[in-house]
Amino acid sequence: MKRLLNLLLLAALFISAACTGKIAPGASAEWADNAVLYEMNVRQFTPEGTFAAAEARLPQLRELGVDIVWLMPVYPIGEKGRKGSLGSYYAIRDYCDINPEFGTMADFERFLARAHELGLRVILDHVGNHTSPDAAWVDEKPAEWYVRDSTGAPVVQYDWTDIAKLNYDCPDVRAALFDVLKFWVDKGVDGFRCDVAMEVPHDFWEDAFARLRGIRPDLFTLAEAEGPQFHADGFNATYAWELHHVLNDIAQGKKSAADLRELLAKYDEEYPAAALRMMFTSNHDENSWNGTEFERMGDAAATMAALTYVLPQSLPLIYTGQEIGFDHRFAFFEKDPIPAYEANEWTDFYHRLNRMRHACPALAAGEKGGRIAYMGGAVADLMAFTRTAGDNKVVCLFNLSARPQSVIPTVEVAGDFTDALSGEARTIVPGEEFSLGAWEYAILVNN
Repeated sequence: MKRLLNLLLLAALFISAACTGKIAPGASAEWADNAVLYEMNVRQFTPEGTFAAAEARLPQLRELGVDIVWLMPVYPIGEKGRKGSLGSYYAIRDYCDINPEFGTMADFERFLARAHELGLRVILDHVGNHTSPDAAWVDEKPAEWYVRDSTGAPVVQYDWTDIAKLNYDCPDVRAALFDVLKFWVDKGVDGFRCDVAMEVPHDFWEDAFARLRGIRPDLFTLAEAEGPQFHADGFNATYAWELHHVLNDIAQGKKSAADLRELLAKYDEEYPAAALRMMFTSNHDENSWNGTEFERMGDAAATMAALTYVLPQSLPLIYTGQEIGFDHRFAFFEKDPIPAYEANEWTDFYHRLNRMRHACPALAAGEKGGRIAYMGGAVADLMAFTRTAGDNKVVCLFNLSARPQSVIPTVEVAGDFTDALSGEARTIVPGEEFSLGAWEYAILVNN
């Protein structure tokens, strides 16, 4: 118990320091290794849908245990080809201004300053693949700034009829996009989530990040892409898309824990030890186009969310509304806000997960956390493993099925533990069955 109390004290000290002191630039982005990421859909985050209203809710996010706020694109939206009445955040008319729907640049700067005062970091969604078809660059810049079809019109990708694709074969485009990134770094943002990063040449990212880190060494970057090459490009984190699909399939009875172990082994082999992988049960794409976590994962939704907090390399994500268990698909191109904020059992659930992550060094991502060590054999529907860093050991027992299961712990995990979420005392006896109900899990910390 003494060990757990010490860990919780360390977490409290971390939060207190973060809330009373400003972020000091110059440190390595290793600060993200035990961070929790929150994706803010500004339009839907409050009934007002403005930075001023969102700023008032920042203390709630800090109290929840959030470390990084990822803002979906904040820039003015094009009108040509606009989808819905308000348009897609990702059809950008001007990279260096603020969408008037959210307020003014001064409103954004106040939001950023308040976040930093609370110890929160803020990253912007950077959309470097395309602009809106009525962006000033389309008419003002030479034709070679855009990829064009046989008629000379800017190319439209996929079903994104509200965009025009930029041409990175043009050196001036590369220079302009670097200047965009630098503009926001100079404003004080802490990094970027880079939209469809796979559509932008690798050497652009490599060059841009090297130069930007000469200005801001602790810059944090997240690629909306999966693959070890993006870490070589300079990204700190990548999407764990494949993991997300496996978790959905397990929840739907299409795959098992054995498939998850196989994927984790592949990740361990392919990705550098310092890589962070953003793990999630929802995000803006999943929610609007594929359904909420409750639709896709049913009774396993909480189990899968907890799992994203304990797997190696994980940078766990909370999407707008998840902190109150909001079971709703947001209308992507319209105003469709979450209800007035009121904490509930889901708020408590995520608060406990966040507190656990901060208190347990073994759960850190990157090279700081403990490696995964399986126990009790490779039972198809069970994930039973430990992660250890120094004298902190975390035992994770997950029943990834809709029927009761038991695991027989091995001698190396025997002893007295505390449930990291409930605070309940638990004892593991070697050779004695540890029973778990349907989708039940236990995360235990050594005393």
